[in-house]
Amino acid sequence: MKLKTKDLLTLAELSPKEFVGLIENSIKLKRELKKGGNKPILKSKTLTMIFQKPSTRTRVSFETGMYQLGGHAINLSLNDMQLSRGESVEDTAKTLSRYTDCIMARVYNHELLEKLSKHASVPVINGLSDSFHPCQILADFMTIKEKKGKLKGLKIAWVGDGNNVCNSMIYGALLSGIEMSIATPKGFEPDKTVVKESKKSTKIELTVDPFIATKNADVVVTDTYSSIHNSDPKRIKKFLPKYQVNSKLMSSAKKDAIFLHCLPAKREQEVTSSVIDGIQSVVWDEAENRLHTQKALLAALICA
Repeated sequence: MKLKTKDLLTLAELSPKEFVGLIENSIKLKRELKKGGNKPILKSKTLTMIFQKPSTRTRVSFETGMYQLGGHAINLSLNDMQLSRGESVEDTAKTLSRYTDCIMARVYNHELLEKLSKHASVPVINGLSDSFHPCQILADFMTIKEKKGKLKGLKIAWVGDGNNVCNSMIYGALLSGIEMSIATPKGFEPDKTVVKESKKSTKIELTVDPFIATKNADVVVTDTYSSIHNSDPKRIKKFLPKYQVNSKLMSSAKKDAIFLHCLPAKREQEVTSSVIDGIQSVVWDEAENRLHTQKALLAALICA
């Protein structure tokens, strides 16, 4: 599969056909792996991974994914790079492009990714920024497709902070034809531009009432109320107890609704243990699917 875009920074770079195609290829690669292993289609290819922020799923899934496709991944923290000593992003991008076949960066500021993209001659992947998390959404929608057998016509309920994951999930809804209802406290809504763009092609509802959002939902999603770039403990008071996904809130969704969380989770804050460990939770399949969607994305960008 070949993508028209060189980079993946938000998901908005993809067409609906490309988005769904990546999901289908992810499922195919997962089946292939289970049957005996993936073909080494990235043999002798190298991925450079840049981490400003700590990572479990992003690092392990990308590194393992490159290995399973026959390639190699290099892990770099800022302290490992001359960026920490004042080298410009522009010069770093040009240098890495001479050594590597793709760059994945997990950063604080989305503008850093945009600079990498502008000055690198190889594909650049957003492994997470303060504005978007496209790789997570590929895994989420793969999981939804596996569990529900379809995407178009479903309803996703997002409860909590309208953060980077929420922004990318809205783009996922736009590209797949899924409806989305988003419940956040006032002042914590997702990006207005993302919402406006997506409303042109699918139904995006904003509300302050979690029970309105989850009514008749096929999928319920949440995320932490605070992260490394917004760890102010006062934030939590604005979300609890109203925006916690618990058994009562889940009962507002369809009986066969599934629960998603990108992880790591802060149990008994945004979600109770009874939900995340319950029969409706598919968070571990969701976490595993990061591996398969990373491989589909890498193959589509590097082999193109």
